[in-house]
Amino acid sequence: MSIGEHQWSTWRAVKPMSADKNMYQTSDTSSRIIRAAEQLFAEQGFKETTMRQITTLADVNLAAVNYHFGSKKGLIQSVAERSLTPLCDAIEEGLARLDANISAPALEELLQVLATALVRVHGRNAYALAVLMRLLDLAYRPAQQGLQSFMHTQYGKRMAVFMHYLRQETQSLDEREFFWRLHFMMGSVIFTLSNMHVLIALDKPGTEVDAAVEVQAILQRMVPVISAGLLAPGNSDPG
Repeated sequence: MSIGEHQWSTWRAVKPMSADKNMYQTSDTSSRIIRAAEQLFAEQGFKETTMRQITTLADVNLAAVNYHFGSKKGLIQSVAERSLTPLCDAIEEGLARLDANISAPALEELLQVLATALVRVHGRNAYALAVLMRLLDLAYRPAQQGLQSFMHTQYGKRMAVFMHYLRQETQSLDEREFFWRLHFMMGSVIFTLSNMHVLIALDKPGTEVDAAVEVQAILQRMVPVISAGLLAPGNSDPG
């Protein structure tokens, strides 16, 4: 069995809801298209998913996709909004709660806010968190300036407060070192949550699990690891 086949089989074994085509026949056309796209993007990736696959699963024609979203890029941006908006909402709510209780949140408290926000995204549906992670990965590809610009314009200011607090708690690092530590953190989160179904299946082979519980457990394992990585002494000769 190839790695791709293994990932597909383990995804099917762990995900908490069925991929029955009938699930897309109970709401308006644009919502059906977005939900079908979310599932396929999560399972296959953005480049690998064709418009034909999306329209087949959503039970619509290509003209409907073009009418509602304009193009595949427009559809990807709409899918991004479905995960990034609740993520930012949850982060802002978490920061507001911290601000009400303490003047300067500690690093692990900030990471707990992020973890809680990611759990909320996962609560939307079985595919939302994996799609979000794939989106963040996609945004770093050279040909994705449009997606980068969209995410920065729509969500850059909303994330700025969280980043400000994060930077306050890592003042021992210079800007260059902080840049790399931040991306080490992002890489760890993106890889782990993009492949969480495979990792869970490897950790608990042949076991039926509650994906929501597993996501929370994974994030709680990650918080102290990421915190330690961000707070570790900087390289004295970074080059």
